[in-house]
Parts: sequence; structure tokens; C-alpha cells
Amino acid sequence: MAIKDYGVQPLFAEPLFRADIGHAITPDQVEFIKNLKMINNKTNYISENLYIFEEPALKKIAGAVQDALDLYAKEVMGISQKLYVTQSWSLINPPNVGMHGHSHSNSIVSGSLYYTEMAEPVAGMVFDKHRTYRQLELNPERERHNLFNTPVNVVKPKVNDVVLFSSGLQHFVETNVTNQPRYSIAFNTFIKGKIGNFRDVSELTLA
Repeated sequence: MAIKDYGVQPLFAEPLFRADIGHAITPDQVEFIKNLKMINNKTNYISENLYIFEEPALKKIAGAVQDALDLYAKEVMGISQKLYVTQSWSLINPPNVGMHGHSHSNSIVSGSLYYTEMAEPVAGMVFDKHRTYRQLELNPERERHNLFNTPVNVVKPKVNDVVLFSSGLQHFVETNVTNQPRYSIAFNTFIKGKIGNFRDVSELTLA
């Protein structure tokens, strides 16, 4: 007898947060970021300074990113602890260059900021559902992808977007197929405050 009555429900979900912080980005800041000293980073370029949000010229942008992190901690994670930026750096992907698959160590939430215009078609961020090596791959048929089985998701950023996601998510950047460089900023975060429970002798204060 064929089963006619069945249901599927989600157990867990991976959040991806996007916010427009164009109000905090000025042309002078854009030029400042574009003129940062860059060095080779395997295939693309990374700023020599890996703490760029500490630059006085970027104080307004850093403040807007912090506002986004405060919102993410409260509304998405549902925690009282405070997220703060640990490291922040600028990236440039020249034409015909993408970025290898990776995740972010020693970080809780990572982010990308698209502070200037990007040529079309925009190279997307590709997020992989699987965080570890898979000996057995059972990928769904293309026409049957859904919330439960899709192996990857592609996010197409827009100018002024700040994108926040779990640092443990494996992701890469598509090849830049335009004749213009693709600019972005990336950053990592950690938390301040108390975690654990005093009576369970698991309390830890992170300053």
C-alpha cells in the first residue's frame, strides 16, 4: 500500500544575515580602502594591514558593522553576549580570479562587506552544506533541490551589503569573469561576556 500521508519538517537552519550599511560609507572611505597596501594571497590580493577597522578613517564603517553584529547577536543568535570584530582585512579579486574554499578559524561569526560597486555579472559567495570530507556523496538531482537536500547555496552580493554567517561554514568565491577587480572586506569576530553557568561550575568570563 502506498504511503499517502507523510510530512517533513526542518530541524536546524544556517542563518545568513544581510544588511545595507550604505549610510556609513563615504567616497573618501572607499578611496582609502582601495589605496591600502595589498600583498599576494595565493591567487588574489589581501591587505597588509589585517586590522583595518582600527584605522581612524574607517571608524564610521566599523561602527555600522558593530551595529549589524549587535543585531545578529540579539535577534539571530538570541544571546546576551556581545560580538566584536577581531581581525578585518581588504580583498581584491582581479579578473579571472576567484577564491579557494575555506572556513574561518578562531571566530564565531564572519562577515563580508561590499563597500563599492561591482561589475556585472557579480561573482557570488558559494556556501557548502558539508563541512568535512565526504567519502560517500549522494547529491540530489538538480530539479529536486530543496531546503533539506541542497548541497550548496550561492549568495550574490550587492554594493553596501554586509553579510554575516557562521565562521565554520565552508565557502568560496566564484571566478571574477568581468574585466574589473572585485573589491570586498572580510572580518572575524568573537564574544565578550559570561558564558556557561555558575552553579554548573561551567562559568567563563570572556573580556
